[in-house]
Amino acid sequence: MTARAAIPLPSSKGFDESSLAENGLAAPERKSGRILLIACGALAREILDIKTINGLDHLDLTCLPAKLHLFPDQIVIHVRAAVAKHRPVYDNIYVVYADCGTGGRLAETCAELGVEMVPGPHCYAFFEGNARFEELSEAGEITAFYLTDFLVKQFDAFIWRPMGLDRSPELRDMIFGNYTTLVYQSQLRDGALLDKARDCAARLGLAFVHRHTGYGELEPTLSRWNAAAETTV
Repeated sequence: MTARAAIPLPSSKGFDESSLAENGLAAPERKSGRILLIACGALAREILDIKTINGLDHLDLTCLPAKLHLFPDQIVIHVRAAVAKHRPVYDNIYVVYADCGTGGRLAETCAELGVEMVPGPHCYAFFEGNARFEELSEAGEITAFYLTDFLVKQFDAFIWRPMGLDRSPELRDMIFGNYTTLVYQSQLRDGALLDKARDCAARLGLAFVHRHTGYGELEPTLSRWNAAAETTV
């Protein structure tokens, strides 16, 4: 987790949920009157579902590798590079990241580049609803470890192995000793994912809480951006 190897911009054209952590998702060929979402790979499935459910036909998607969350300092670098790459051929670009551990630097960069991003400290907050998440944190949930559908599916690849818990189980208490609860924020109602989330909590030695958030504030945000594109076509 301390390595800082360069991560190339995504090149894969096909959606493969298992590769989003490492490889992201490349943008499609640009079409007239469309806008581009530059998103975290951990949100790809949810964004595509929201597009389909709501008929958001003006939005194209490219995703940076989800593993950038292991190196938050690189998120700003890669977002800046992605904006520079796609700006010549897209009418509008939006960034589907919250702050995500960048200490406000991503918001500063987006303001500098003139692109809008999703508000909030991280996806757990905007899935819950930013105001509600703040209330829960102030009420004592600050000791919770959060999982979304993506993180439950990719628990071993994104958390267990990168943190070395497969090789050194004793690290669990060192890394998670200050947590008390695992909160699973589900986007889909899926019994198999719910069972897997319970297993994740047991493996980490944490109490388990499940809240079905759906897509939270991400859905209206994407709908608003799509509506803005429709008015300019």
